[in-house]
Amino acid sequence: MHPKTVRHPYKLLALAVLSPLIHFQCHAAQMEIVPGTFSGTMESLTNYVCPEWFRDAKFGIWAHWGPQAVPMEGDWYARKMYQEGSDDYKDHLARWGHPSTNGWKDIIPLWHAEHWDPERLMKLYKRAGAKYFVSMGVHHDNFDLWDSKYHYWNAVNIGPHRDVVGEWRKAARENGLPFGVSEHLGASYTWFQDAHKADQTGPFAGVPYDGADPANDDLYHPTAAPGDDKWYSTSATWQQEWFNRINDLMERYQPDLLYSDGGLPFGEVGRTLVADFYNRNMAAHGGKLEAVYNCKALGSGEFRAGTCVEDVERGVMPGINPLPWQTDTSIGDWFYNRHWKYQPIDWTVHILVDIVSKNGNLLLNVVLRPDGTLDPEVETMLGQLSGWFAVNGEAIYGTRPWQVYGEGPLRVRGGAFKENFDFTARDIRFTTKGKRLYAIALGWPAANQFIIRSLAKTGDDSINQIKRVQLLGQEGDLAFTQTTNALVVELPTGQNASLTCALRISGENLKAVIPPETASIIKPDSEGNLEFLATHANLHGDGIQLEARGGVADIGFWSNPMDWVSWTGQFSKPGVFDVSANIATQDANGSFTIEIGGQKITAQAPNTGSWDKFQKIEVGRLEIKQPGNLEVNVRAIDPANWKPVNLNLIQMTRLE
Repeated sequence: MHPKTVRHPYKLLALAVLSPLIHFQCHAAQMEIVPGTFSGTMESLTNYVCPEWFRDAKFGIWAHWGPQAVPMEGDWYARKMYQEGSDDYKDHLARWGHPSTNGWKDIIPLWHAEHWDPERLMKLYKRAGAKYFVSMGVHHDNFDLWDSKYHYWNAVNIGPHRDVVGEWRKAARENGLPFGVSEHLGASYTWFQDAHKADQTGPFAGVPYDGADPANDDLYHPTAAPGDDKWYSTSATWQQEWFNRINDLMERYQPDLLYSDGGLPFGEVGRTLVADFYNRNMAAHGGKLEAVYNCKALGSGEFRAGTCVEDVERGVMPGINPLPWQTDTSIGDWFYNRHWKYQPIDWTVHILVDIVSKNGNLLLNVVLRPDGTLDPEVETMLGQLSGWFAVNGEAIYGTRPWQVYGEGPLRVRGGAFKENFDFTARDIRFTTKGKRLYAIALGWPAANQFIIRSLAKTGDDSINQIKRVQLLGQEGDLAFTQTTNALVVELPTGQNASLTCALRISGENLKAVIPPETASIIKPDSEGNLEFLATHANLHGDGIQLEARGGVADIGFWSNPMDWVSWTGQFSKPGVFDVSANIATQDANGSFTIEIGGQKITAQAPNTGSWDKFQKIEVGRLEIKQPGNLEVNVRAIDPANWKPVNLNLIQMTRLE
């Protein structure tokens, strides 16, 4: 049985009331901001410094929640229901009728949030370890979750008839948590254009969807101009509307954090809004900047490191980032999805530890049902997080990265939408706080021995003087031995079911010693690409050795041109590869050869400006004619003119 199409007789009145504002937005294009340190230029925004509260927090919870939870079909339902033949289109047709009459406007009033208790949820989130909380402000579906000044389609007027952002904010403040909001409006204008189309086939072929009706423009936006089809619109009118609505959100709720789902939107318009956010925050904090703005380096919009806190969606960094950053991800789909299973607790804990070791924070979406409640397994997960943080929070909160983020066999490839990793107890991550070093194994070590190769003895007895080792959650000291191979810590028995095993290590002059992994055959990924990492290399010579530079492992001390490096790679079939290398050097014109299976290619290394500053160089193209397990050798070309380099990795990308 399909509900009747919901028509709103008050919509014409609302449009009449708002029309002067819309006219103002289109033609005045005013963007008044609070005066202060920041203005609408990228150069001005480079004065930004991430506040300490965010660096200390490490873990936040996000309510990525709104009317798109109603169908219980997951993310982007409001758009995909207008894509003929898609699963969401079929679902909508079966349950609510054709989108020419029964569209997104008719789903929104079905969102009642009837059992939503933000006070109870915030207490759960705080007990689970969250140190800040973020509410969605508006998603691409163009529905404002606050008492919006500029937009009638909001949660106070329609649906739950509650100020969702305001109630989340009140609960966060009462629990002492910094409060943030996310805006996804910038992409809404082009995202919703599918609602203006029509079926191409079937009984409704050619019948326009309800988004094509100008009477619904306030929800679905007017038709975009030809060519205006990227993530962020080029329309000055829409950019002004975005500024007005998001600025209203910021003025009303004074959040500590603002997140944009993309790069910084709309050039000067977006920069001006962020400048106003920063200036307003400084005025409220006696001249001290306590605000965080999250946006992404991936995709549309602007991004410049040092102007904001970079956000990596559903992904991590490959190594320590010098500036604080954030992963945003979810334990399931972004909106409630009845077909999805939740991530297990070890996934959340392990990715958190990996992120924190690399100078990042984790913002985790805890998926809410349409009525505002949590599934029982989610409440169980929050309880498990609470127990884990009670023991291990010391190694997370308020920490900073060490000289290296970790050690172990799993090498995480950084980037967005890369977050599912098979960590084991051999994968260890490091954090520091004051004079203490924390080593966290992502599981319970085999044979109750925690082996840390990065804390081995060196030829210098003043380095890595281990004084005391303790297991978090247990009183007393642990026995340990230290050799030139590793620090070996004896663990208590009977605790091998732990998600992690975290040690508190005290000592003098603790420096990372990075021994190579046991020689092994480097295997290709699913696309046939290979990565030859420094930590997997065989080093040949007396001077060359593994070291840590810029937070990553590299092959350094390569002053002797007779030293060389090798790996063994598995090439399952013939093919052509693009070859690149990550190098750092203070010398110009350094050159070396990469030899594989009898084929040679020459690399020219430019001066990167520092031994810590790694740069990817494109070496060239190489053909593998005889597949198999082949040795990959890197040598100096001309020993007489050798210029030292630090080598981080060799990458081979299969072309055919």
